[in-house]
Amino acid sequence: MVIDWKTYEAVLFDLDGVLTATAALHARAWKRMFDDFLTVRASRSGEIPTPFELPRDYALHVDGLPRYDGVRGFLAARRIELPDGSPDDPPDRETVCGLGNRKQGLFSDLLASEGVDAYPGSVAVVRHLLAHGIRTGVVSSSRTCEAILAAAGLSELFGVRVDGVVADERGLPGKPAPDTFLHAARSLGAAPARSAVVEDAIAGVEAGRAGGFALVVAIDRTGSAEALAQAGADVVVTDLGDTLGQEAAPSGPRAAGGAER
Repeated sequence: MVIDWKTYEAVLFDLDGVLTATAALHARAWKRMFDDFLTVRASRSGEIPTPFELPRDYALHVDGLPRYDGVRGFLAARRIELPDGSPDDPPDRETVCGLGNRKQGLFSDLLASEGVDAYPGSVAVVRHLLAHGIRTGVVSSSRTCEAILAAAGLSELFGVRVDGVVADERGLPGKPAPDTFLHAARSLGAAPARSAVVEDAIAGVEAGRAGGFALVVAIDRTGSAEALAQAGADVVVTDLGDTLGQEAAPSGPRAAGGAER
């Protein structure tokens, strides 16, 4: 579907899975962390562990959510209760925060060893918007958003960044609450009713819809088109570049300029 992006005041982009292929790294880190935790837990009771399932468990329980909320969501789905702990818990502590910190360490290791890939179609849309004077922003639950943007050479393409760090500083609830998107729109001086959101996660789509944005575009990279539409996406595509019609960039991720491999 071709979209006339020039009709919007601003377009707000999620990061992982929308601009960069880091969603795949996040998913692998979540799986390793939860599989290790579930294996140890099952060994104590003599049960057979049921592993973290990709892409289902990632899409349903953790994708797009703040890290500790993702831990809580998956544990609740497995009827496992753990104390919250505190954000400075070590990664070997069996608390919500400890597991979340363990996942973040695994993700950082993957990021350092494999680098950052950007989606050409998405970058093409961002450059198209800037060429027509449309304001752009990044809204991500990730606390490593700034570093990922810098590694991918994308930092200068966005007028505002609202990520996990900013959300904590401002006391903004994470997705699926719309607050981070609304804060980004206000920072850009744009009205949600005349702005668009681009997401790949169910929680992010729900946040864009709850925020009253004029257009919510979902990118389906995991075969979840139906779920994304049910969550409130107006348009679901597999490559954002397709929305430019003949101007679309080649599909698939590539190593972005400036990224260290």
